[in-house]
Amino acid sequence: MTDGPAAASGADAARAEQDAIIAALSPVVDGIVATFGAFCEVVVHDFRRPERSVVALAGSVTGRGVGGSMSEIGMKLLAAGDEARDELNYLTRTRDGKLVKSSTMVLRDSDGTAFGALCVNLDVTAVHQVHALVGGLAGVAAAPEAPPTTTFGDDITAVLDSIVDARRLRRPEPWPQLTREERLELFRDLDRQGVFAVRGAVQQIAARLGISRASAYNYLAAARTG
Repeated sequence: MTDGPAAASGADAARAEQDAIIAALSPVVDGIVATFGAFCEVVVHDFRRPERSVVALAGSVTGRGVGGSMSEIGMKLLAAGDEARDELNYLTRTRDGKLVKSSTMVLRDSDGTAFGALCVNLDVTAVHQVHALVGGLAGVAAAPEAPPTTTFGDDITAVLDSIVDARRLRRPEPWPQLTREERLELFRDLDRQGVFAVRGAVQQIAARLGISRASAYNYLAAARTG
């Protein structure tokens, strides 16, 4: 006899608990934004639906809405699974040039399963500009390290394209010039970043690389077993 019904009941209970945590957090986002003001955005992500992970949002820093997708940072947390760790006080830059200071806290149920995230984004562009101005006037300005550009949007397609393009910048050789091991490493890298957890990602990556969907599935399978 199998424990199928018991396992199903346990999964239902876990889903119900996760839903309850998200429901409890949803009104919290408005309170945080009301406290910090117009330069703040708070987002609740549900990792169980990565293509449209934004389930609650207040403020407008990244331009997303409810039903929008996670960024590259969220994709990495998704790929890490239950090993995901909070990412606190990191700087990124949006595609339209905003400098954003963020903290992303992983949401877990009572079993320790990571199923979502609470993300706080602060637009610190003006603060950075004032800091640079004051430093320049005082003669102590230093060139800070440029923060990475992050893709925020309602369409997961743009996020996946950005991940592939970033990988191409590191290795600009076109697909036909890559060795088999380099091709496998490309798929391992994309897999580590959570790309293939997204529905339809294999087809999109195949099109981006100019290969068939069957070839992409074969490389992914080989990358995961090799």
